[in-house]
Amino acid sequence: MQTSTDTAATHLRRMSSPIGRIEIVGNGDAITSLSIEHQGTLPHDDLPEQSDAILDRAATQLDEYFAGHRHDFDLPVSLAGTAFQLAVWEQLVDLEFGEVISYGELGMATGRASAGRAVGGAVGANPVPIIVPCHRVLGSDGRITGYSGGDGIPTKSWLLDHEGIAHGVAPSRGSGALELELGLDSDSSAA
Repeated sequence: MQTSTDTAATHLRRMSSPIGRIEIVGNGDAITSLSIEHQGTLPHDDLPEQSDAILDRAATQLDEYFAGHRHDFDLPVSLAGTAFQLAVWEQLVDLEFGEVISYGELGMATGRASAGRAVGGAVGANPVPIIVPCHRVLGSDGRITGYSGGDGIPTKSWLLDHEGIAHGVAPSRGSGALELELGLDSDSSAA
């Protein structure tokens, strides 16, 4: 996957998927964002589609992924974020189909072993989910602790099941004492 930093959006394409409609946005040279439908809406539902060759290629590769025929993406992606976010997203790009990493391991890989919540925030801010596979990040106990795409945890669970990744779902995060008592991974956020 190629990355660049020019994220000005000029093209838009929507597609159907097993997890809801998907909106892919690009700048003519790369994909700049991907959104999964949430409660029946997409961020740019009010704009007309204007696809290009890169977005058409992305839609084809996503269809192949959902059909189980594609395990990695060969698409130009332009990511804009802080240096720390970019470092986290670069680690995500290196994850193979069916491979997972914990928030803590991701923090260690980016040189910030004690920055679990910051890692969770960076994972949750990923502008191009699925292609930059933030769904492959789990709590240290193998549980989903949240997901910012689509309908949240059910969307992430579907993606993990699709890739054959074993996982559980963490209980609601209301009380810090309950989190400690249950041994929940306190180094994550909704990502």
